[in-house]
Amino acid sequence: MSHLPFVRVAQPADTSALQSLYRQLVDDENVRVTAEQIQRVCDDPRTRLFVCGVDEGVAATVLVSLCADVMYGDQPFAVVENLVVDKAHRGKGLGQALLRHVEQFCLSQHCSKMMLLSSAGRVEAHAFFERFGFNSTAKRGFVKYRRHFNAAN
Repeated sequence: MSHLPFVRVAQPADTSALQSLYRQLVDDENVRVTAEQIQRVCDDPRTRLFVCGVDEGVAATVLVSLCADVMYGDQPFAVVENLVVDKAHRGKGLGQALLRHVEQFCLSQHCSKMMLLSSAGRVEAHAFFERFGFNSTAKRGFVKYRRHFNAAN
């Protein structure tokens, strides 16, 4: 056994592990991950769902989506979403391995930047992102959830 973190593209067989990770990120019984959803994401050329772990087990995940932009020629920008490391595996370098992998992917796609949002109360996660070079003061993020669509007409 190597005990070095692996990073790979998620597969439909990762459904159960992803469901468990997302439930740690969001305490919501409505979180449902299906093999079909994972396959659809895998089939999207502008999206990557990566998983990370040690030996055979998946213990972390992140989603990255490339967004076309007209400001810098063919350079897209990346939105990084749903980064979660299993509570039992935090502090073991899995989050770092995932973000390094995402950054290399974004470099290979000529991205102009990577952006992410993090829930306001996740102070430890914010410190982690800042240590990795994300700037929390350069811009201000806003979110409007589906349940509020059309409410501000």
